[in-house]
Amino acid sequence: MKTRLSALSVGVFLTAGGAQAQELGSMVERGRELFHSEIGCRVCHADTGEGLVGPSLLFGPTPVDIFDQLESNPVMGVIVSEMDPSDDDLVAISMYIRELAGLPLDSDLPQQWLANLETVKSNQASSGAEFVKTERDLQIESIETFESLQATWTRRAGEGSLLSHYETQVLGTYDPGAPKFTPEPGKTYFYENVGVNSKPAVLFDGYELPKSSSVVVGDAETHEVIASYMFPESMRGAVHTTLTSPDGRHVYIVGPRPDGEELEGGVGATGGGRLGTSATLIKVDALTLQPVAQIDIGGRLHHGQVFRDRLLLDMFGRDQGGLALMVYNTETDKIEGGILDTDLGGYAYTVWADPDYEYIYATMEPAGYATGRATGMFGAISMYQGKLLAMRPYWIAKIDPDTWEVVDEFPVPGYRPNWAVVDSANEYMYVVNTMSNVAKMNTVTGEVVWSNGTGIGPYGGTLNADETELWIADKGEAAGHYGRTLTVLNANSGQHLETLFGGYMVDHVLLAPNGREMWATSNAEGRLYVYDAESREQIKVIDMPGNGDAHGLSWVHYDENGVPSTVRDQGNFHNGVNPMRGTALDY
Repeated sequence: MKTRLSALSVGVFLTAGGAQAQELGSMVERGRELFHSEIGCRVCHADTGEGLVGPSLLFGPTPVDIFDQLESNPVMGVIVSEMDPSDDDLVAISMYIRELAGLPLDSDLPQQWLANLETVKSNQASSGAEFVKTERDLQIESIETFESLQATWTRRAGEGSLLSHYETQVLGTYDPGAPKFTPEPGKTYFYENVGVNSKPAVLFDGYELPKSSSVVVGDAETHEVIASYMFPESMRGAVHTTLTSPDGRHVYIVGPRPDGEELEGGVGATGGGRLGTSATLIKVDALTLQPVAQIDIGGRLHHGQVFRDRLLLDMFGRDQGGLALMVYNTETDKIEGGILDTDLGGYAYTVWADPDYEYIYATMEPAGYATGRATGMFGAISMYQGKLLAMRPYWIAKIDPDTWEVVDEFPVPGYRPNWAVVDSANEYMYVVNTMSNVAKMNTVTGEVVWSNGTGIGPYGGTLNADETELWIADKGEAAGHYGRTLTVLNANSGQHLETLFGGYMVDHVLLAPNGREMWATSNAEGRLYVYDAESREQIKVIDMPGNGDAHGLSWVHYDENGVPSTVRDQGNFHNGVNPMRGTALDY
């Protein structure tokens, strides 16, 4: 940082009248040039000074304020190295910002500011403080930056096709019963899978959890629940996600583990090497809301979405030989292919597809922080609790579903990516991290466009219809908190726009097929929260039957001939509907 406290610099402000005004004008003009230069203040704070990735400057920072940031804020390093502003430059910038903010341009300020800068720098130079760095300090400093991680990334996945198979088994079939509702042509309906893990502490005194899992259907336009069905307790599972078939005729929900006992209405099965938790898939008739079949898919379903004319699934836990991710045929109830964790070089947490189903993106976790699939969660918990200062890197695996090759790997800034949103042009993806940040990354190069903080323990995310805003569900994931907000960021810059009040533990937030509403699911309260996507006002709260924990969302539309199809799920829009591409449903 240059220091130039010349007599001319101070004395010029002691002149009077027109000369003084002329000098002030020249100073403001110099500040304008610096502010709007290629690497100037406007890059982070906007041309108006109102703030982008950096905060608003319209309070009128003094040169000492700016100097302090240059000295202490690593983000300002480029200003020091490329602009290297003198004291006169800092005064000029401060004066220009005051003009932007409509603050008075007092002719006494430059002299005061230069004197203050001299005092600050003098104190800094005379302190002479030197602090010993311990061996541990040096170890911490030696942890590589994200930029160097990108430059030295070592591939984790194996080369070539990583295709593996798992033979599914139909464990039981059932009479689906009579329809619970009659869909109308031209109408859109939402589906919600409901479990038994809501939090009584956030509901009301005397609240009792529901005894089993349910499938719920409602009117997407009126926001009213139409019908629901609670499964027999013998078919209860740890519910995660809501998933409908591409043709909208079936809903899928997590079922119990196959333990050899006779299942109500069907035939059970015995298997070895099973998980100690729920680990089957229940196929449900979308009209009767009752089970059609129970299927062993090699583990417990985590998330799922329509993929081409199939389903793309990722697994919470894997039985022996079970896959990390898979493509599932809903007509044959068979897995057509997938990949094992060992072949990916880490544990897959969630998987996502772009709107054209060209690539699969898997969020990847390093092994070693806990046994098996629990590694990422336990690592994140340890970070929040202060037991870890850093973790090994997490990354995105980009997979070609036609060849089952990992075509690229992108290290992620931050820890434990749990959600990814790919934009309509397949150009960028927004990766949400459990450790309270989100990054915008190029889907071809992996370049990080921006990274910014969110609310605590974020989970699901979605773009609005014109893709200018990114909405994030602040769940409190791994942090030991019941998160209760939604964070809205500027999708272009990452700038924080608003924090919205929501339900406890909102983990999914999705743009509705009409392009005008944001729907969020509350795990703790068993409710759906609906917001106006433009005004961001909350317009409806939908209680689930028994306030069972709500997980994920799916919308099914019936055309004018009464033919159904899934048009939206937690993965993307489908079957010709996509508000981001100008094809929203009109309801």
